[in-house]
Amino acid sequence: MFRRLLFLLGKLLFLFALPFFLLIRGSVFLHENYALPAWGSILGGVLMSAALLFLYLNYLQGRLTGRAGNVRRTYGLAFALVAVYCLPGLFYLSASNAKHESVRREFTRLHPILRLGVSTLTFLDKGLVVTDADRQPEDYSKMGLPANSHSLHYRQSSGYAHAVDLRTLRRGKLRNALVAAYFRLLGFNTLRHTGTADHLHVSLRSHGRPGGI
Repeated sequence: MFRRLLFLLGKLLFLFALPFFLLIRGSVFLHENYALPAWGSILGGVLMSAALLFLYLNYLQGRLTGRAGNVRRTYGLAFALVAVYCLPGLFYLSASNAKHESVRREFTRLHPILRLGVSTLTFLDKGLVVTDADRQPEDYSKMGLPANSHSLHYRQSSGYAHAVDLRTLRRGKLRNALVAAYFRLLGFNTLRHTGTADHLHVSLRSHGRPGGI
């Protein structure tokens, strides 16, 4: 009985997480494999996630009413739900999730797919803190570091920065490992940096700077 309950809970958790996974992983896939513009990749991810949500809604409606719903209306509702979810996460970062107000202002300079990945994680990890995002070459000298010509913190050909740094200090090994695993699962690159302070460096491939980090 206990085993069956665990299986059911795991199944429900998987079904709940799958639309979020498809939204972000689908966007990353389109960006990496088809080099779509930033918002085109996001739109593709939204359409994929909405298609899955449409199946969920159609199934529930069939179970509750015994008949299939209107396809256009149901898909429109699914698309609207995904879009409404995305909008705040694409344009807003809570002050509690930013090291400084300047970092919070930099959030919209990040590639939208990165923003969506970070904002989705803040629902699960309220203590997540973004320590750095958009940078200029002179910022490295201010930190006492040599300039990095391959940095994805710079604005890329997409018009956005493709890297973000997350706090790891005083967060525990397991928690940091789970955060890194979350981003890798969604298709991002992760690297544990020391630099000026220990942090997790998360990046999205830049077609204009192959090999960038």
